[in-house]
Amino acid sequence: MIQNKIIQDFPALLMQENGKRLVYLDNAATTQHPRQVLDATISYYEKDNANPHRGVYELGARATKAHENARKSVAEFLHTEPEEIIFTQNTTESLNLVAYSYGLEFIKEGDEIALSVAEHHSNLVPWQRVAKAKGAVLKFLYPDESGHLTDEEIEKKIGSKTRLVAIAEVSNVLGLRAPVEKIVSQARKAGAVVVLDCAQSVPHMPVDVKKLDVDFAAFSSHKLYGPMGVGVLYGKKELLEKMPPFLSGGDMIQSVHEQSVTYGEIPRKFEAGTRNVGGEVGLEAAIQYINSIGYDEIMAHERDLMEYAIGKLKEIPYVTIYGEASAQYRHGVISFNINDVHPHDTASILDAEGVAVRAGHHCAQPLMDYLKITACCRASFAIYNTREDVDMLISGIRNVRRYMGLGN
Repeated sequence: MIQNKIIQDFPALLMQENGKRLVYLDNAATTQHPRQVLDATISYYEKDNANPHRGVYELGARATKAHENARKSVAEFLHTEPEEIIFTQNTTESLNLVAYSYGLEFIKEGDEIALSVAEHHSNLVPWQRVAKAKGAVLKFLYPDESGHLTDEEIEKKIGSKTRLVAIAEVSNVLGLRAPVEKIVSQARKAGAVVVLDCAQSVPHMPVDVKKLDVDFAAFSSHKLYGPMGVGVLYGKKELLEKMPPFLSGGDMIQSVHEQSVTYGEIPRKFEAGTRNVGGEVGLEAAIQYINSIGYDEIMAHERDLMEYAIGKLKEIPYVTIYGEASAQYRHGVISFNINDVHPHDTASILDAEGVAVRAGHHCAQPLMDYLKITACCRASFAIYNTREDVDMLISGIRNVRRYMGLGN
């Protein structure tokens, strides 16, 4: 199996936790790094480390080339042009950049901002702040009982007053893909722009921003097998050119005088300060790693894992799965609870079994309120996970009830 080879690429997965083989199922929070990413990052710091765009010496030129080559690789990955790619720290900063540079500039009093109740706080709180500052109205789209956004709900909530739609392509709790094509179509009728949070989709499926026709898209390196501290924002050129900078300072200006400033061209207008070039090089290596495997292989493997895991969980009568329990619609995430057991207890007991899952509200408290729960456990999968990992998870879940004195 290809996974047997892939696991060898990830040093962290060769460790033990609590005396047992590590079963890492918190990939929606952050993925582990293959050696190819680690080697590329280390090589940059050993051979090419300098401040890009600021030195005419050879080392500085190599740092600049590394920075811009990474941008080109990301642009190709998303099927767009390098000038439409902005490097940030993470998805959160990317979404805040859009909120402050576009939202505060172009959203007006009485305008409506439409978003799903399932949004990560990073794609919700910035829009709350914009709405409060501008006198705009937040309109929430609510999923049906299976966790899907229906055509009826989309048509009802995205209307003539909608000026912006913020949506995650894949929910970090439900693991379900939003009907992005329908949402974009409805937004176009309203004359609204679409902001797509791709943090949970890019690791599991190809994303073509031009084909989707979204106006902005964001994702994080660390959820795509790359280093932390690097994020990406795609924005349509015509919108980026109209937007004011998010941060001000070094490297985003063309000229500065005592009483005036002229900003640089996009994308540098939005990249103030020294960049995390080592992280960008690591992201480029992660993209190359993804490409070497291929999304067809990744999607087929993860579909098999979803089918296997959901089938095993359905056999346990005291487990509740949130969102439609079908592998057909799942992308890397299964959120669940064990009856009569707090999710934090579940995660702690699973950790003793060497299984790492996340427990909490997953930065999606409005969705937790909608589901009428305070928290849940989340098992999230990646290219290196196997059916054996699922078996370890299921065994651990069965042990939770026994440990809590609740029987089998």
